[in-house]
Amino acid sequence: MLKKHAGFFKSLFFIFDLFILSLTWILSYILRFFTALIRPPILGTPDFGVYIKFLPFILLIWTVFSKGMKLYRPRRIEKFLGEIFEVAKCLTLTLFILIAVIYLFKRFEFSRLAFFYFWLMSILGLISIRFFARETLRILRKKGYNKRFALIAGAGELGQKVLEKIELFPELGIQVIGFLTSEGEKVGKTIKNIPILGEYDDLEKILRENKADIFFIALSINEYGNFESLIKKVEGHLLDIKVVPGSYEFLKLRGGIDEIGDLPIVSLQSSPLYGWDRVFKRIFDLILGTLILIMVSPLMVLIALLIKLTSKGPVLYRQERMGMDGRLFQILKFRTMKVDAEKETGPIWAKPNDPRRTKLGAFLRKMSLDELPQLFNVLKGEMSLVGPRPERPNFVEEFKHKIPSYMLRHMIKAGMTGWAQVNGWRGNTSIEKRVEHDLYYIQNWSIGFDIKILLMTLWRGFFNKSAY
Repeated sequence: MLKKHAGFFKSLFFIFDLFILSLTWILSYILRFFTALIRPPILGTPDFGVYIKFLPFILLIWTVFSKGMKLYRPRRIEKFLGEIFEVAKCLTLTLFILIAVIYLFKRFEFSRLAFFYFWLMSILGLISIRFFARETLRILRKKGYNKRFALIAGAGELGQKVLEKIELFPELGIQVIGFLTSEGEKVGKTIKNIPILGEYDDLEKILRENKADIFFIALSINEYGNFESLIKKVEGHLLDIKVVPGSYEFLKLRGGIDEIGDLPIVSLQSSPLYGWDRVFKRIFDLILGTLILIMVSPLMVLIALLIKLTSKGPVLYRQERMGMDGRLFQILKFRTMKVDAEKETGPIWAKPNDPRRTKLGAFLRKMSLDELPQLFNVLKGEMSLVGPRPERPNFVEEFKHKIPSYMLRHMIKAGMTGWAQVNGWRGNTSIEKRVEHDLYYIQNWSIGFDIKILLMTLWRGFFNKSAY
């Protein structure tokens, strides 16, 4: 039932999107060439028929990109701002490809202003229709229209998670009437005011006494012995049966359902950056990294000269670090310590008033200016502007045995700055807290989140009391 409803609304949104794109394409032509907002072009007004001939290309390109970016996927716990960004991203790509097609055909000189009108009006239209549609559904279903009643087998963590998700999305129109459990002592108790109606053996009796349309099976791994008997008990009832795999209890990082052909596969953890997200993050790093490098290059030259004048040894310091997928690379820093500083001590954390530092090095580390050469690591693709800070292999080997989730940090590129660092977890601070913040960043990654962290780095990243 849920899949059918989701498919219906996907199709509805898709049809509305095509209508809005068609309408705004026509309106952009009218607004540009037949209003007094701006003077018509000197070379005259292009034929409307030529504009219309390119409309099918727009709709086709949008269809390909929106499907590739899964724009119409069911939204889980996602902020509306994230959906706005995805729509804008898909539309921008559509426009770029359209411009390339127009140049290829060389049929007419397009109006940049008309394209801007189209882009702006389309974003407003596409977002508005989503907002009003979702709000309308939410209001109607909150008032009780098209309600579906659900029974959940499993009163443990997984069953409670099903209830939590249902409550988060009232627009689904699902009302949970109760739970079933394998633990008799829990019968009669409630979970968030929802009663535990009985044990698994009581299922047929409960179905006779209560109206239910959907049956969720959310058994923990150790309860799977009850699975077959539950299925047999509901076979004679007109219920939609939904199974939540017990393996979801072990969900770690951006897991979900994948498919190989028509075979569903449960993914417990996977890289959050793939496809277009990975491309956009790389483009973001290249463009912004290059601009930052150009802006700070005079400062970097000055620092290099000061290092050369104040201490013996090379200007740059190279150190082996572990990056994405466990690959090793040479991180670049301005040298802030004496040559062979770890010859006697071996790899150790820097500490307050560290005697290994040079006078200039102490200042550079305090201001985080020693990190600037890592812009070259970013441009080479070894690092990103934002991500978990890379550690030395010997520290990684130590931490991965102490903290089970530690290696998940390496599912994306290491960064010059990160969510942990701007929240004060840098240097010789709690590794557990650092991992917690890194995993939060990976789970919630977006370009907007990267921009926020970079701005916070300017505000909080420097003068950090843990940088020594």
